[in-house]
Amino acid sequence: MTPVDGLRSPESDSETRRREHAESTSDLLDLEAGRIGFPVLDGDGIRALLATKPRIGMIGASPDPTRPSHGVLLDLVGLGYDVVPVNPGADEVAGLRCYPTLREAVDATGPVVLVDVFRLPWACPPHAREAVEVGARCLWLQLGIASREAGRIAHDGGLDIVMNRCLAVEAMRP
Repeated sequence: MTPVDGLRSPESDSETRRREHAESTSDLLDLEAGRIGFPVLDGDGIRALLATKPRIGMIGASPDPTRPSHGVLLDLVGLGYDVVPVNPGADEVAGLRCYPTLREAVDATGPVVLVDVFRLPWACPPHAREAVEVGARCLWLQLGIASREAGRIAHDGGLDIVMNRCLAVEAMRP
């Protein structure tokens, strides 16, 4: 930011986006290099978790069939998972009742074990807090998404963490 009369000018939207993109790229690179700063589940840990067919709260589930979250939801339901869609802008996703918040979903339908997040990295920390608050066991950030802040929140809350992996792809592995 450039100084204006001894004060700092507010960050522009484009500056904010560039900063957020740089942070998320750095988080992805650090995740892949094993220096994200907290443990993440490896392939064996993921297989063990998914073998229990955990109940899933899907944040960012979309009613739009062209969106990845819609397809992943359908795949998971087809594989026998119980998935509860969460999206404040939808009442229903793929024929399932959709809830505006994870808290409302859990209050209405019961606990979830895994919270699958389809949001951009900078939107993930509040969802990590929600996952901790509802007593989930795992925070899962979808393929292409890593958030150091969300991971720290989840780790400090005792949750397992998965980042930069597609839940449907992992669920289909033998």
